[in-house]
Amino acid sequence: MSATCIIPAYNEGKTIGNVVKVVKSHKNVSEVIVVSDGSIDDTAEVAKLNGAKVIELSENKGKGGAMNEGLKSCETEIILFLDADLIGLTDKHVADLLDPVLNGDKLMSLGVFSQGRATTDLAQRVAPYLSGQRAIKRDLLNKVSDLDVSRFGVELALTRFVENNDIEIQIVQLPDMSHVMKEEKLGVVKGFVARLKMYWEIVHYYIKNPS
Repeated sequence: MSATCIIPAYNEGKTIGNVVKVVKSHKNVSEVIVVSDGSIDDTAEVAKLNGAKVIELSENKGKGGAMNEGLKSCETEIILFLDADLIGLTDKHVADLLDPVLNGDKLMSLGVFSQGRATTDLAQRVAPYLSGQRAIKRDLLNKVSDLDVSRFGVELALTRFVENNDIEIQIVQLPDMSHVMKEEKLGVVKGFVARLKMYWEIVHYYIKNPS
């Protein structure tokens, strides 16, 4: 059994190439789909050069919308979601995320950074359900009705669904891996504003969907 890897990306030209390269070489990944979510840099071009199928959205739909567009373009039973700005991704990380779902042990795995960078490790220890690194059965995804509208709250939507339905998931440690922080991508002020916007979208989803 194989999996499709879907990577939502907004202006991630500096990191997307390596992420695609690593995951595309994994034996159990049949296709890598990068959804360029209204990017204005070279994200799409770099992803294509490294062998990904690229879906280019003309306007930014948010993470949930981009993930949903990727889902429409694949038919595999198992989906691997990865962030486009990962640092230190290895073949073993991919295997550790996929194996619990491929083996039929769990319907979803969730990856948490460890021993990478103090700031990103701490953030995921505090709120592991916000991790974008997941392997998941399509049947489960199909039951999350608001996936495409939850924007940055998509991880919360997925986690809330499995909690409400008593679905056991596998937490996977991802040692020596992290991601580029918004403040590093955009500068301190713009990055901080973007982070606040992300948190607001997560809180907004929580307020609209309290249980």
